[in-house]
Amino acid sequence: MAKINNNFLKLKAGYLFPEIARRVNAFAEANSDANIIRLGIGDVTEPLPEACRTAMIKAVEEMGDRSTFKGYGPEQGYAWLREKIALHDFQSRGCEVDASEIFISDGSKCDTGNILDIFGNDNAIAVTDPVYPVYVDTNVMAGHTGAANDKGEFEGLVYLPITAENNFTAEIPDRKIDLIYLCFPNNPTGATASKEHLKAWVDYAKSHNSIIFFDAAYEAFITDSEIPHSIYEIEGARDCAIEFRSFSKNVGFTGTRCALTVVPKTLKAKAADGSDVELWKLWNRRQSTKFNGVSYIVQRGAEAIYSEEGLAQTQALVKFYMENAKIIREQLTAAGLQVYGGVNAPYVWVKTPNNLSSWDFFDKLLQTVNVVGTPGSGFGAAGEGYFRISAFNSRENVEEAMKRITEKFKM
Repeated sequence: MAKINNNFLKLKAGYLFPEIARRVNAFAEANSDANIIRLGIGDVTEPLPEACRTAMIKAVEEMGDRSTFKGYGPEQGYAWLREKIALHDFQSRGCEVDASEIFISDGSKCDTGNILDIFGNDNAIAVTDPVYPVYVDTNVMAGHTGAANDKGEFEGLVYLPITAENNFTAEIPDRKIDLIYLCFPNNPTGATASKEHLKAWVDYAKSHNSIIFFDAAYEAFITDSEIPHSIYEIEGARDCAIEFRSFSKNVGFTGTRCALTVVPKTLKAKAADGSDVELWKLWNRRQSTKFNGVSYIVQRGAEAIYSEEGLAQTQALVKFYMENAKIIREQLTAAGLQVYGGVNAPYVWVKTPNNLSSWDFFDKLLQTVNVVGTPGSGFGAAGEGYFRISAFNSRENVEEAMKRITEKFKM
């Protein structure tokens, strides 16, 4: 009989968001008249920008003409898209990123997991706690960890608590770490990292020959001009960091699928024989072997983001969701709840009232006011006693959800 990958059996029973869906579906079936408002999973609700839709319609029409039809595209992404990304998202901020170092993909969630393909099994790996679950689960699947303890922490991973006491920014480890996951603006806490904090991480990584996996999926939501949007705004980061970005939240591509990963050509790691190997070459080979590229139609839609109209429409979308975040933050604060985030990020991180556990608060919100959020404990042990609320929804739903919650939980 064929053998399975036994590492999958180490995973907890359900990935966080399927477990949320299971509970919500069970409640909905038992309460068919309940008007459930979902502020849990970070999915968007507003339509794609018109500039993107127009470009994609034109691309579809091109696919109907033999002279303009496109078959397989470059696995790394079309040059015209990569060049616009390099110019607008990096070079305009003083980042030394060349278009050839940008790889277009179908999601940063995929890339943050797939990047492990080019790294060995004997690295010391650090994640923040709480953390986006994909970072942990993909390492478990890859066999980089042991079993989980009672708190859900996996043997073989180094957990870096991010708490209110340290402003939800992880402290630099006092031991050597090889691979470090950082996400800023942070999912789930909504925290941001200053240039000084990121410089400390870059200095640490360079001194220990470490690699930082920098997830910047929410950089478009930064409103403070002093907060860096990219790790490459920090001197020396090209020698120690890989950056992941996504069009999912700022442009509404959650169902359209387009993202990017930056792997500088100066970035190196060690082979088993001690020699230095360029990671760009390994990632290029990985993508060329296991990925056929994002569709031409979608990439044309992504390119349109960088037109004058596309930039204005994208900014309007970001502003809309950040206004939602402001409503959530201010309403919950006025109700007497302890609230973090929601200023430079579309997530609000709430301390659960009355010492309720994260899942107990989830169930209470669902059952009493029919509002869905995300239990903090689902992001790690340090997330226990917290709750994430997403700003990704309609204005009407956000306002109604806040009315229900504040009336029920006013302290």
